[in-house]
Amino acid sequence: MRTAALDVIRDEHQALAAMLRSLKMLLAQARREGRLPDFEVLRAMMFYVDEFPERLHHTKESDLLFPRLRERAPELATTLSRLDNDHARGEAAVRQVEHALLAFEVMGESRREAFEQAVDRYVTAYLEHMAVEESQVLPAAQRLLTAADWAELDAAFSANKDPLTGHEPADEYRELFHTIVNNAPAPIGLGGRAARS
Repeated sequence: MRTAALDVIRDEHQALAAMLRSLKMLLAQARREGRLPDFEVLRAMMFYVDEFPERLHHTKESDLLFPRLRERAPELATTLSRLDNDHARGEAAVRQVEHALLAFEVMGESRREAFEQAVDRYVTAYLEHMAVEESQVLPAAQRLLTAADWAELDAAFSANKDPLTGHEPADEYRELFHTIVNNAPAPIGLGGRAARS
């Protein structure tokens, strides 16, 4: 069964995975070229992760999707609890990476490795988290949720409007996405080509 909620969740997972991979690519490219990374675009990318997936996506999974699955798939209770714990720690995890970014930007090269390691840990954990949702939670939801469940989930998730999933950004986010798309490496951005052309 295909539903709007499942499409939104999968699209948002793909957008976030692309953002996280682009973040690592930006850092690797700067290291290869022996220069500091573009801190403005790094800040914009981290702000996006905090603003969209952390505040919109995760809350709807934890508040709407997971409780329904707990009722109908008790065998997923441990997995859902772990995923909920990941969501609950999400803001703190973002703050740790943002703090390491600030330290790198302010203190310079001596803090590069710590920031890169913080990003590696964060990206690895996030990709693993989404893989569990994709491989265990979403298939169970497809099997077990009712049409009434999907109607509510569809309405809630369809309201997200993440610009990286093809929606026009709200005015307040327009400059943020302009910065990301024009300066982040592919697959999420143009890698600075727009500024050079």
